[in-house]
Amino acid sequence: MKKKKIPQRMCLGCMEMKPKRELIRVVKNKEGEVFVDLTGKKNGRGAYICKNITCLEQAFKNKRLQKNLEIEINEDLYDSLKEEIENEK
Repeated sequence: MKKKKIPQRMCLGCMEMKPKRELIRVVKNKEGEVFVDLTGKKNGRGAYICKNITCLEQAFKNKRLQKNLEIEINEDLYDSLKEEIENEK
């Protein structure tokens, strides 16, 4: 029996490859809106962060989300990401 391939994505905080289901997806759609996608299926450019506060802070400090999505990220998105990570635990 053939094993099913598990999709891997890179966390923008720790820069490690991890299974897609273990990460939180942030999406920029065609209209330029940026939001958190918990389903992982919405259309648009995606960036991934671990469900870890230190990874989020590292990505924020180095502006990796802004570089990856090619758009200015406001504090509200970081607050909602932080809240989502805290709710996971």
